[in-house]
Amino acid sequence: MLAEIITIGDEILIGQIVDTNSAFLCKVLNEAGIEVYQITSVHDERNHILKALEDASQRVSLVLITGGLGPTKDDITKSCFVEFFEDQLVVHEPTKKHVQHLFETYIQKAPLDQNLNQALIPSRAQVLHNAHGTAPGLWMQKEQTVFVAMPGVPFEMKYLMNEEVLPRLIAHFDRPFIYHKTLMTYGMGESSIADRIDSWADQLPSWIKLAYLPSYGKVRIRLSAAHKDEQILHQTIDALMEQLSTMLSDIAVGFEGQTSMVAQIASLLTQKGLSLGTVESCTGGNIAQQITELAGASAYFKGSIIPYDTSLKSSLLEVDPKEIERHSTVSLEIAEALATGGRKKLGADYVVATTGIAGPTKGDGVGQVGRVCIAIASPHGVLKEEFIFGKARERIIQKAVDKALELLLKEISKN
Repeated sequence: MLAEIITIGDEILIGQIVDTNSAFLCKVLNEAGIEVYQITSVHDERNHILKALEDASQRVSLVLITGGLGPTKDDITKSCFVEFFEDQLVVHEPTKKHVQHLFETYIQKAPLDQNLNQALIPSRAQVLHNAHGTAPGLWMQKEQTVFVAMPGVPFEMKYLMNEEVLPRLIAHFDRPFIYHKTLMTYGMGESSIADRIDSWADQLPSWIKLAYLPSYGKVRIRLSAAHKDEQILHQTIDALMEQLSTMLSDIAVGFEGQTSMVAQIASLLTQKGLSLGTVESCTGGNIAQQITELAGASAYFKGSIIPYDTSLKSSLLEVDPKEIERHSTVSLEIAEALATGGRKKLGADYVVATTGIAGPTKGDGVGQVGRVCIAIASPHGVLKEEFIFGKARERIIQKAVDKALELLLKEISKN
């Protein structure tokens, strides 16, 4: 079964907002056994919307529309529905009472006429109650295609999708089971991984899809399939993923949605009763941000020092200025000094330190843009390595963060 998502709004097409709604809908639909065939974004313009609805009806069994249900003149999804379905608008009294309640309770004033117009709906539509806003969702059908319109406000759309739309979709459509499982790897490129598992990939069943998803020093490897028998589907994919995980055991760090590299670091530190800190010159606190995004990080994470200015490397972390002059700020020697100084200052068992040239200029570093030195100080000594991460600043920083976490996980795992 195929679905299409249509997002309505100039704000998406001019880059004013990022379309996070479609990502959410794709995930939810796949979990429900519905494959998304296409995502279409259209302007707040009648002909564009009507053509998108007509085109989608020729391709798929389900069309989900977000946006254009607000109270202002640029919100024309309902009027387009009326034209497309050859219907007319009528007052939906429960929605009118809901809008009045929201205004009187939370805004403490009577709604304007344009707010009450939210209660005007196509006469043949099923109304999907929006408890978190004034615009209800709409469910309509034309021949064999179901059309569902929802507000573009993300938290309203998510509520409607979870509480109103999904139960109806599950009851209405006969769907196969869809299953995705993704192995996360770090430290090896996509082509090298593909070369290692080439013979294994050639033997995959024809109904199972293999995909590589590379980004900044890590590659996610996904197996996807649809099947009428959920047990066969899960058993087959799980068994194949166990084979793959064993084949790539030196670079595999777990399955997406089940664990992450940061979660594994946290688990090891907690099990061993150890603590962690970071000293981040070129990564500017990004490693610490990833660590502290995980709930419970205060149990093992001491803190972070960001000695971006060269003078702070000496005043905060007691790095000898003569050593900086001799080796430059971007060197294995200074990375080691930052890690050991950070371990002393923060009182942490493990400290990971970064120093590098993220660009576009070299600053006071020596070497090419993209040069990064990473050191990890621990009770067992210091690991230090040097890398070249290209020329794009954002890419350099993200690669440095990923590599630092990868090295840290390996170091904690060894001891």
